Amino acid sequence: MAGWFRRLLHKPKSSSVENLKSSHSASPSPSSSSSSSAKSSSSSPGTSLATSSISLSPVSAVDISASDSPRWDKSYDVCICHSEGDVELVSELVSYLEGQPESFRCFLQLRDAVAGGAVVTELCDAVQNSHCWVMLITPGFLQDPWCRYQMHQALAEAPMANGRTIPVLKDVDRKDYPRELRNIYYIYMALKEKSFRQIRDTVMRYLQELCQSSTKSME
Repeated sequence: MAGWFRRLLHKPKSSSVENLKSSHSASPSPSSSSSSSAKSSSSSPGTSLATSSISLSPVSAVDISASDSPRWDKSYDVCICHSEGDVELVSELVSYLEGQPESFRCFLQLRDAVAGGAVVTELCDAVQNSHCWVMLITPGFLQDPWCRYQMHQALAEAPMANGRTIPVLKDVDRKDYPRELRNIYYIYMALKEKSFRQIRDTVMRYLQELCQSSTKSME
C-alpha cells in the first residue's frame, strides 16, 4: 500500500507535461532566434548605407551665399599666396574664381593690400581674414621669403589638413615640395583650366562643409 502510494505521488501530471511541451513549441528555438536576428542584421547595413548616402547629399545643396552663412564671417573666401613672377597666372585664377556663380571673394596682394601698410601686417591680415589659402608653389615661390612667411602663417592658423590650405604645384619637382606641406595633398598644374576647376571645387567643398557644420551646431 505504501509503495503504491509513493508511485502515485511521483507520477508526473499529464497537464504539467503538456504545458511544458506547449511552452517549448511556442517559444522560438535558439537557432531560429539567432537566424532571425541574423536576417535582421544582414538587412541593416543596407538600410544604414542608404541612410548615410542620403545624409551626405545635402552637402551639395547647402546655400553658402545665404545671409546667415558663416561664409560672411571673414572678408575673403580665398587668399592667393604667390611670388611676384606669377602675377599674370594668379590674375587669371582670380578672374576665374570671381567670375563663378558663387562670386568667390579673393585676396590679391597687389590689388587688395592697403597702400602704406606694413608687408608683415598685410600678409597676416590676409591669412586671418580668409577661409582658404591657395599656395601657388613655383620656383619663384620657393625663393621668395615672403611666400614662405605667408605659408607659415597659414599653417599656424590651421595646422591640420582640413581643406583650408590648398597647395598648387607648377614647374616644381615633387622632391622640392615644401617639407612643411608634406601632410597635405597638392594639385599639380599641368592643364591650367583643369587646375582652376580643382581649386574652385576645393574652396567650394570647404565652404559647404563649414555651412553644414554651422547648421548642425544650431540644431
